[in-house]
Amino acid sequence: MTWYLVLILLVGLERLAELVVARRNAAWSLARGGILTGQGHYPWMVALHTGLLVCAPLEVALADRPFLPVLGWPMLALVVAAQALRWWCITTLGPQWNTQVIVVPGLPLVTGGPYRLTWLRHPNYVAVAVEGLALPLVHTAWVTALAFTVLNAALMVVRIRCENDALTLAAERPSTT
Repeated sequence: MTWYLVLILLVGLERLAELVVARRNAAWSLARGGILTGQGHYPWMVALHTGLLVCAPLEVALADRPFLPVLGWPMLALVVAAQALRWWCITTLGPQWNTQVIVVPGLPLVTGGPYRLTWLRHPNYVAVAVEGLALPLVHTAWVTALAFTVLNAALMVVRIRCENDALTLAAERPSTT
């Protein structure tokens, strides 16, 4: 269980690093006329992601979930792959990446990195979905994995619609940069 708590802590630290990058990027976007939307669903996203990091180790401890190597090691590999995909997205989007929906009118859509894959429209959310399923399953916390996956799918319907609407609106407005 100790190494699993270390893994959860490392993912939590990664999330804090994301928030630092997001805060810097938000300032950059807002200084260039960025439009912030979707604030209604954002607290639910924060709660869901926080819940993942709290509930997975709680389930392992309270339900005495074992580490099963045949499941745990492949899930750990998926967690690492999800982190790599997430940071590929973050670096590709540069200052346009954020945890909130902020769109700067007049900026072109990013079409490089993982965004060049036409069959994968939202690679960052693929990373989130994979991590949300795999992180709990590293230590067989299947209830947390299932709950996160279902709730995240519902939230992503709202989030992706919000992002698409914001991008459409921004494309219709002239640039202020």
